[in-house]
Amino acid sequence: MLPYYYTVKTFGEHEITIQKSRFIAHVQRAESEQEAQEFIQMIKKQHWDATHNCSAYIIGEHDQIQKANDDGEPSGTAGVPILEVLKKRNLKDTVVVVTRYYGGIKLGAGGLIRAYGKAASEGLDATGIVERRLTQIVHVNIDYTWLGKIEKEIRASDNKMKEIHYLDTVEVETYVDESRVQEFTDWIVELTNGQCSIKMGKTVYLEEDYQK
Repeated sequence: MLPYYYTVKTFGEHEITIQKSRFIAHVQRAESEQEAQEFIQMIKKQHWDATHNCSAYIIGEHDQIQKANDDGEPSGTAGVPILEVLKKRNLKDTVVVVTRYYGGIKLGAGGLIRAYGKAASEGLDATGIVERRLTQIVHVNIDYTWLGKIEKEIRASDNKMKEIHYLDTVEVETYVDESRVQEFTDWIVELTNGQCSIKMGKTVYLEEDYQK
């Protein structure tokens, strides 16, 4: 599993007009090629009367699946520019469909490449990008007398607290960066003078908004 990667939040849509043609970017996260294809077909059904529904997607941990479709535009002027935007942004598991309603003015090959690239880029900005970072959920059991100190220290750190369970003892669940688990556990042991019990939970991706 990758230590971190970038993808889109969920679904987004953004429209621009270039030389009287409407370009509508539809953006979606897709974790399989089937999901990507289903999204493309859904947009095509919604915009059945559009001149073109051009698309591209990148799927897989190592970008194993990359597809671009010009949907009737001159070869290489629509799907590829969309795909290039995804690659330039280092995005994974992302599909983009740019719907075009022709406005009567021809843009030429260069104009089409710029238009589809711009539509895809602005569509991604409108949707929002997240960083998914691989974390280990660490369960720390402590006596109630340690709770105030431990909670304060964790919240002041780079780690993100998940949940606190108030049982016979207190169980504090924390998301810890996969590469810093040992550092975290050593730190907790030191803070509590060894008066704690630590167990490893699930390994999950934690999402946070990504700002360029």
